[in-house]
Amino acid sequence: MALKDIFQFLVPKDKTFFPLFIKASNDLFALSENLHEAVNISKDEKGNRTDYYKQVESLVITIEETTHKMNLELSKNFITPFDREDIHSLITSINEVANNIYTASNRMRLYNVGKINKSIRKLTEINVEACNHINNAVIELNDLKNLGKINDAVKKIYKLESKADVIFDKAVSDLFENESDAINIIKYKEVLSALHYATDKCRSVARTLEAISVKHS
Repeated sequence: MALKDIFQFLVPKDKTFFPLFIKASNDLFALSENLHEAVNISKDEKGNRTDYYKQVESLVITIEETTHKMNLELSKNFITPFDREDIHSLITSINEVANNIYTASNRMRLYNVGKINKSIRKLTEINVEACNHINNAVIELNDLKNLGKINDAVKKIYKLESKADVIFDKAVSDLFENESDAINIIKYKEVLSALHYATDKCRSVARTLEAISVKHS
């Protein structure tokens, strides 16, 4: 048995941090799905879009509460399942993904963005995929035995973030070229930027997951 395996065997099963990570990643995935549902709602159901926006807001508050609980536990517990800085970095970056998705949702609601363009739909879809990979990777943090699954999720998130860069750049270029209303340019650019920042923060989550994987390989 390797030394790291012996150490993990002797360390008590984590009953504090892992459940909080699972809750945060589950809620993040649900949040991303709600915004994706909102932007893909049919024309006849536009009135229901507000319900999805409200759900996004509720979930981001819950994730912030989980982040606060995690930081409190870090201040109270001497023994942690992996490095303290990685725990802090992971929960913080998950929270930042949620905040940016919420920002996009809130901008669409406040600015009354009724016409959802193809680029917004693509970026919300990418965020759903990335958040799903985050959720799958976080599940593997429980015992850190399936590092391959974590690494696969990390690679997929990196690819999605690169794809989002291309979509965002093209969307902004098209916006300036084809939209003559300055107010609409501002509205759509803010929504697109928030969705793009969310994919950037997904990459930050992936970096931390990758660092944890390397340290336990």
